Amino acid sequence: MEAWGTDREVIRTAHQWLQQGHSLMLVTVLKTWGSSPRPPGSLLVMRRDGVHAGSVSGGCVEEDLLARFAENELSEQLPARLNYGVDRQEATRFGLPCGGRLELLLEALTDADQLQPLLRAMEEGELVNRQVDLASGEVTLAPATADQEFAYGEESVSKVFGPQWQMLLIGAGHLSRYVSQLALMLDYQVIVCDPREEYAAGWQLPGTQLIGIMPDEAVGEYAGHARSIVLALTHDPKLDDMALLDALTANAFYVGAIGSQRNCDARRRRLAELGLSKDQIRRLHAPVGLDIGSHTPPEIAVAILAEITARRNSATAVVRNTQAVNVA
Repeated sequence: MEAWGTDREVIRTAHQWLQQGHSLMLVTVLKTWGSSPRPPGSLLVMRRDGVHAGSVSGGCVEEDLLARFAENELSEQLPARLNYGVDRQEATRFGLPCGGRLELLLEALTDADQLQPLLRAMEEGELVNRQVDLASGEVTLAPATADQEFAYGEESVSKVFGPQWQMLLIGAGHLSRYVSQLALMLDYQVIVCDPREEYAAGWQLPGTQLIGIMPDEAVGEYAGHARSIVLALTHDPKLDDMALLDALTANAFYVGAIGSQRNCDARRRRLAELGLSKDQIRRLHAPVGLDIGSHTPPEIAVAILAEITARRNSATAVVRNTQAVNVA
């Protein structure tokens, strides 16, 4: 069994296995050189019987780690650091392209209580910084902020767990449900804003937060930082434009709105008449999402999350304000 998994899924799985009596090893990518498949902070948890969750390379490194763990060939002095792909021959053997190299941290997990506080914080949507002392293995947890990055030094390793990226959806309609489901899978904190009682009454999606305040208030409260995303999804200009006016002047990472090309052009004209500059309006992704010919709400949700993901990862293929065919 192998699951790629978000951090929360990996930690939840590890906690379940510890409750079942398994002894585990938690592996964290500390540093990469060259073209390594998984970034620093990526997690893998493994059992001696070969069952594992998460990934540190997406290939042969996992196979080698599992085999060595099963045969008790990994260091008994934990935490320990381990290198893969030190030379070109070894990098090729382990599927690390372009001379890639990985440095990993190995930790022993023997008791469910080790993970319970971390898991509880993640389940409650909190951001928490987990710091590991590299000499003693002692773990400390502390509140974190969304702008904290993974940190690896001579004495310790720090990784932030929880939803560092926040998505504010304007509208509790059909499309928002699909966008929310995908966003939760990608470990976003999802806030859905809809002051319309008839829409809010039908919203039932665990893991999301529903708020009934006006869209401009919601943007002011939830979208003022560089890891926030605002999507106007109501098809109602009175609500969508209210959110966009504030979002396009805020520090949000991404601002998008649904609608046909004609409707979006009309929206841009309205925003200009309301005082937004050309540069501010240029930040608007509308119609929102990658142009994959999407028509149904699930397809449009895929297009939206695909473009946001590409921009987060600085994918070179996304070099313009690409537009999806949104007719929902």
